[in-house]
Amino acid sequence: MSVRDDAISAHGGGELVDLKAPASERAALKAHAAGLAAVTLNARDLADLEMLASGAFTPLSGFMGEADYVRSRDQMRLGIGVPWPIPITLGVDEAAARALKIGSDVALATESGARLAILKLAEIYRVDRVKEASAVFGTAEDAHPGAKNVTSMPPVCLAGRVILFDEIPGRTFLEFPREPRQTRAAFRERGWRKIVAFQTRNPAHRAHEYIQKAALEICDGLLLHPLVGETKGDDVPAAVRMETYKVLLDRYYPKNRAMLAVMPAHMRYGGPREAILHAIVRRNYGCTHFIVGRDHAGVGSYYGTYDAQKIFERFDPAEIGITPLNFENTFWCAKCESMASYKTCPHDDADRLLLSGTKVRELLRAGQAPPPEFTRPELAEILIRAMRDGK
Repeated sequence: MSVRDDAISAHGGGELVDLKAPASERAALKAHAAGLAAVTLNARDLADLEMLASGAFTPLSGFMGEADYVRSRDQMRLGIGVPWPIPITLGVDEAAARALKIGSDVALATESGARLAILKLAEIYRVDRVKEASAVFGTAEDAHPGAKNVTSMPPVCLAGRVILFDEIPGRTFLEFPREPRQTRAAFRERGWRKIVAFQTRNPAHRAHEYIQKAALEICDGLLLHPLVGETKGDDVPAAVRMETYKVLLDRYYPKNRAMLAVMPAHMRYGGPREAILHAIVRRNYGCTHFIVGRDHAGVGSYYGTYDAQKIFERFDPAEIGITPLNFENTFWCAKCESMASYKTCPHDDADRLLLSGTKVRELLRAGQAPPPEFTRPELAEILIRAMRDGK
């Protein structure tokens, strides 16, 4: 069954890109790559390679050329006009670039030297990483983890189509769907036509549960879709987060209405621009709706509380192609005796349970569970144990 038989087309209106070599060709490609000049990929490069190869970054067919890079940075679009808010580039040092020839094949390798893919080198170009960080994140400060990652990247970029012929090492949570074709197949099997995705890099709490279930009232199914690539050092490790998600779905969601999958991208902390990218990627995974909450993909105080919702107004809904569902900050209200938001609750903050992430971490480190109105006790127990064990 083709992508066109699904509830939603891939981004750009076509079919999913597939950059994975057929099994019958992999041995020959591996032998060919052994004789090529090689470029070493770091963890973030490998995450981008996996997203490209699986079609999660459709319509990209490789690392961006200069025209796509400039327009993505400055106008949040690709050269063909399709929305794309964050450049996807492969940076290399100048010495490595000088040894390469446009039109040649280049092997893409891990830091241990294993060759995984071939890049059909179409362009070599130079970029201003400070300008890129300022455009994408609104800052080039090292205090912003996404900006620091970008400004630490080499200024010379290699562009061209990639073909992946070997498995990317270190992949985790393989028992869950990881690629767009897998989630689309799961949705078809379940008969879901309206699917809402929830992006997360944090353990779930009752506010998340509330907005997910509110979205489920108008959709057939929920894709709980945690990002399991590289995050900040003080974020809760993916393995701990996944344990909380499994418990939550097992005990508090109908079995035929929610599923757990993983997204192997690394976290960019790009706020509004990353909200657009996350929506585009979830369209490629087959979702029709996407939850955008408070300070989506934000970090520190770099972005306004609802900037990630407002940025969708800058695009025609048809060209994003997935419907954003915007939610206010939610909380437990003692007077309402229920979860609520500023849209639905008439009471004062004194009646609302509003806990900061810092406060929750303090409680967990002290071995104290947050109030059950904030975190399910079973989830708090997992987090306290992880804190105690130093995970």
